[in-house]
Amino acid sequence: MSLSNCEAGCVVITGSTKGIGLALAHAFLDLGCSVVIAGRNVEHLNHALSYLETHFNKEKFIGLCCNVTQIADVQTLWDRAIQHFGQINVWINNAGSCHPTKEFIDLQPDELKTTISTNILGTMLGSQVALKGMLKQGYGQIFNMEGWGSNGEWSAGMTAYATTKRAVSYFSKALYKETKSTPILTGTLSPGMVATDLLVSSWTHGNIQNWKKMKRLFFFVIDPPEVVCAYLAKQIIQNKKANRRIVWITPWKLFLRFLQPYYWRRNPVKGTALEHL
Repeated sequence: MSLSNCEAGCVVITGSTKGIGLALAHAFLDLGCSVVIAGRNVEHLNHALSYLETHFNKEKFIGLCCNVTQIADVQTLWDRAIQHFGQINVWINNAGSCHPTKEFIDLQPDELKTTISTNILGTMLGSQVALKGMLKQGYGQIFNMEGWGSNGEWSAGMTAYATTKRAVSYFSKALYKETKSTPILTGTLSPGMVATDLLVSSWTHGNIQNWKKMKRLFFFVIDPPEVVCAYLAKQIIQNKKANRRIVWITPWKLFLRFLQPYYWRRNPVKGTALEHL
């Protein structure tokens, strides 16, 4: 797809100063879209902007500080994006948090609060602000980020996080039912397990035995963010359907991986703190 025919226009991505969010920003810019990145940490935001400046025209993107659990911040994100680019075609609620992979009983209240408020409240506030704005402009797409637990999966040490993603899945289905008579398209993104700082920190600060139990399976499904996000971005800008669930790792794709020697040999966490756990 050439730079001149990107159908997505302007894309806003919450939690996009690193990891999947930043890789999505890169992927959309590659496709010629305008992008607004956002994050809570000023230092991370500036670092992300510097990174993007080395690859793209500065006129194609902006960055803003935004705490997705604060409605004023989310509204400001929308307003500033509209002021700068004139429209918002795609809004992605990507901001997320994951506690250390410990047993539920061992998690601290602050760890629970951060994970729940970011993953559930942040997704809801982002969807509400985007929906109101898109109804006024008469078009747009809203995508919420799925994760481990969205389909009821369970893994040791992931109970609280998986619960939030199960909630996001339900919320997304309910949001579709409320918006299906409108021109706004809503859906979800399922990137699978991606080799990001969030993944590494959640496991290295958790119960190492949980990682060791699942390590062999995880090696088959963990992928680099650049590859995953290039696929997701292309699917989003080509999407014309409501209630679309865009999935990177399908059961068929996973089955084929088991038949390919490359996936038995590779180490997707090489060079990270997970490599020697």
